Amino acid sequence: MKINSDFSRRAVVAGDQYQWSASPQQGVERVMLDRVGEEKARATSIVRYAPDSHFPRHQHPGGEEILVLTGTFSDEDGHYPAGWYLRNPPGSSHQPFSDKGATIFVKLWQMDADDNCRVRIDTRNPTRWQQSDGRQTCALYSGHSEQVSLQRLAAGERLFHTPLQGAELLVLEGELVTDEQTLCQGSWVRLPAGEYPEFVACPAGVTIYLKSGQLGKTTSAL
Repeated sequence: MKINSDFSRRAVVAGDQYQWSASPQQGVERVMLDRVGEEKARATSIVRYAPDSHFPRHQHPGGEEILVLTGTFSDEDGHYPAGWYLRNPPGSSHQPFSDKGATIFVKLWQMDADDNCRVRIDTRNPTRWQQSDGRQTCALYSGHSEQVSLQRLAAGERLFHTPLQGAELLVLEGELVTDEQTLCQGSWVRLPAGEYPEFVACPAGVTIYLKSGQLGKTTSAL
């Protein structure tokens, strides 16, 4: 299966145009944002857990990155309400579930093979946020091939000021305006290398998840 698999082209999924599909596990649905492979895939998805749903224990040979969007996501290590950011390194395993339901943003098979960093960050903790260059930033991860953060932009502020190798963003609150469209909450965008001067915060401001770096990699053969 290939969905938005050409990383040399811009890919956009608007937050008001989600197409939900069933996963192999009852009570768990997903929106496939990009994907290369079948159930074992390099994938970026929005995943929705119904109350009292779960996945059996499984491994993540290529690592897993999670941002909890709504509800509370859980595994045997703890309970993570909306706003928590998790990184499970390659070779890790867990048994996820949600007692009351949750929606999460998930990236699979996209970490470097030598990335052994386990991360647990509560992005709703004010001490995690720093003011820099006229915006607020919550740093989540920085490696040699990618940087991940949450960004809060004031009205009219440009998101990008320099060319990047690649970028990926998810609108968490507010709206982001481009020359072509207004990206509402939940909208996902992946950008190839280049300059992106048209991305500007709406009059109410915007909060986004932002990843920059080499975004087309897969850690090993699927």
